[in-house]
Amino acid sequence: MSFTSDGSLFTWCTNQRTCVAECKKFETICKIDDPSISQLHLSPKGTYLSTWAQYKAKENVQESCNLHIWNVKTGTIVKSFIQKRQIGWHPQWSDDEKLCARNVNNEVHFFEDAKFDTIAKKIFIQKIAYFSLAPGSAPYHVACFVPGTKGQPSFVRLFKYPNFEGSSSIIAQKSFFKAERTDFYWNKTGKDCIFLTSVDVDKSGMSYYGELNLYYASVKGETAKIKLGKDGPVYSVQWSPNSLEFCVVYGFMPAKATIFNLKCEPVLDFDEAPRNEVSYSPVGDRLALSGFGNLQGNIEVWDLKLKKQIIKFKAQDSTLIQWSYDGEYILTATTSPRLRIGNGYRVWHYTGSLLVEVFLESHEELYDIKWKPVPPGTYKSKPTTFTPVPGIKSSIPEASKLVYRPPGAQGKQASFKLHEEEAQKNAEKDAVMTKNKKKNLARKAKKEMDKSIVSISRLKMQNLPMQTSP
Repeated sequence: MSFTSDGSLFTWCTNQRTCVAECKKFETICKIDDPSISQLHLSPKGTYLSTWAQYKAKENVQESCNLHIWNVKTGTIVKSFIQKRQIGWHPQWSDDEKLCARNVNNEVHFFEDAKFDTIAKKIFIQKIAYFSLAPGSAPYHVACFVPGTKGQPSFVRLFKYPNFEGSSSIIAQKSFFKAERTDFYWNKTGKDCIFLTSVDVDKSGMSYYGELNLYYASVKGETAKIKLGKDGPVYSVQWSPNSLEFCVVYGFMPAKATIFNLKCEPVLDFDEAPRNEVSYSPVGDRLALSGFGNLQGNIEVWDLKLKKQIIKFKAQDSTLIQWSYDGEYILTATTSPRLRIGNGYRVWHYTGSLLVEVFLESHEELYDIKWKPVPPGTYKSKPTTFTPVPGIKSSIPEASKLVYRPPGAQGKQASFKLHEEEAQKNAEKDAVMTKNKKKNLARKAKKEMDKSIVSISRLKMQNLPMQTSP
């Protein structure tokens, strides 16, 4: 499912059909009766809907098309393409919808004003694996990633549309080794970009995650490698809504979190903790650092103006976290297919108070959950309160903090140590073994001495020269 960025339209697909609804009265305005659709994406203003289905080759080329762009108002197909890969399947739009771009056979094709029968511009440099069209208004910028081959480095280049030809058209470039893929993170202005490069195998054997590196580039031509304060993987990256700072969660557990400015200088370091995700509140005054997946679900909420922790609480078994658009509430959820049991969601106040808790029946699964977006500027920052607001008690029982004791240890003093008796027996065994070992060494030494005496006697009898040991 998906909303437009201002929350005016909502779209979803099931195994029966795809629908689009306007969000004032939640009335359906468009229906597509195609059960094969599994992915969808709305253009920024909600004018066009892109849908994707699993590719199946057919004799008729038109029938093989599995990527369709629909006009939402008329419910008709504007253009159809063959798109075999699911990764990066949907076309990328500029915020004003005047520009649309696709990666086709390692080229980037640009279309203007939704005229899909005419390719307005192309980027062709070796083999472009990934690209990203920057948000924001014109002039438009685009970043392209080209993986290295035959000992040549990989690189990312930034261009300004429509200038793509010649070396003078490159406004920024960063080269590096050990990169097969990259993820792009633009700030809201579309002027600054962070790209996370990755390779599946870390040849040093230090990381299960392969090797990841973080770089920065701006449309002013500035580039840099972001120096992190701890070795290990990069778990999460997010720009602040003010577009002047970004936060990175990184390093072997317990992980570090650091906020950097546009010069890639650290401005705020958080202590190490079991965490793997960062999430800014939409108004930019608070930050949540959380540890989900194989971690226990701890969430730290920080006030960024005061640089002070507001609360730390636990949302166990969560797979998702989202701030409400007013920055007052935090949504956590357990979703499928990450976890197929215990699916549901909870809403918390940022002070850690649980306000809403909904769990599905055991046979039901929750696939996705989202806050409805609002137009930018709807909410303003409010002063932070450190006093928890009234809430409800969770129905999930808390894990016992008592130390486990085997049946034979029941009723004994708290100073009882697990395996204490075994440890004492092992110590006695070690003492006996040490004593026997000393005896064996003494026997061996005596045998060696006896052999040496016998050898010397034989040499004397034979009048042969003796070799002395050092």
